[in-house]
Amino acid sequence: MPEPLDDEVRDLLGEFEAAGLLEWHRLSVASARRVEDDLFSPDPLPEVALRRDLAFEGPAGEVPVRVYRDVDPPAPVLVFLHGGGWTLGTLDSADDICAELARRGECVVVSVDYRLAPEHPFPAALDDAWAALSWAAETAEAFGGDPDRLQVGGTSAGGNLAAATALRAATFDGPDLDHQLLVYPMIDPGLDTDSADRRADAPLLTRADVEWFWDQYLRSPVNRHSPFAAPLRADDLGGVAPATVVTAGHDLLRDEGAAYASRLAEAGVAVDHRNYPAMPHGFLSFTDDVDAADAAMDEVGTAIDDPP
Repeated sequence: MPEPLDDEVRDLLGEFEAAGLLEWHRLSVASARRVEDDLFSPDPLPEVALRRDLAFEGPAGEVPVRVYRDVDPPAPVLVFLHGGGWTLGTLDSADDICAELARRGECVVVSVDYRLAPEHPFPAALDDAWAALSWAAETAEAFGGDPDRLQVGGTSAGGNLAAATALRAATFDGPDLDHQLLVYPMIDPGLDTDSADRRADAPLLTRADVEWFWDQYLRSPVNRHSPFAAPLRADDLGGVAPATVVTAGHDLLRDEGAAYASRLAEAGVAVDHRNYPAMPHGFLSFTDDVDAADAAMDEVGTAIDDPP
């Protein structure tokens, strides 16, 4: 029998339901963005020693970033890509999780405000992520980072971008990466796994939501076969950075994340797959309210500080 949903998570979901939270695909893009920002932007902002808003010139204009550090330099550098189905999310809505990663991972976090779909479909977000990785590699020392300990990571759709960025770095001789952190990643649009069927109505992210997000991101069916849009479809994953893959038992994306971890291991990549069977999608955002999520964040921080 599957492990039941964590009791503290269940209570929190009850609060969301009472607040009238709708499934993402039932909202317009503009409305979904407002809800996501209201739901996940912390107030007040978590305290860290350094939080600085910067920007650099990307492939299509200025790319805003927010840099966090809560440890003495030099520290590992994690280029972080937020979740939101490539359609939602801001630096503010990712602030809480980035501050926690900076503190518990004893690292510099560079959070990237990449371009969003549907206005900017694939590969715009990936191009911004790639540019941010290159920028962080070149400027890490200016904000207390160690350019020789460079990592990329993300949650959900950001986990997809992190995986694709790591694959791009290996394929095209990009910056050397120590680690890729893939947290409940959206890794393939096929949705042909057991968890996608059994967890189609999972809390916080349904199958219809995932299909809607993929439709926003990909401008044509051809893109679905690109390994840089769907990393699970890559022919060869050899040579990519060591990986930590985090999945959740009550998440329809669980099996595709597990499959990617297996593919990495088969390719000879060092990988640590951590599954949390009582958790839903997005659970690392609940560290203030859910003890198990708080403990999991500690483990993620350890993985950043000491990659596989």
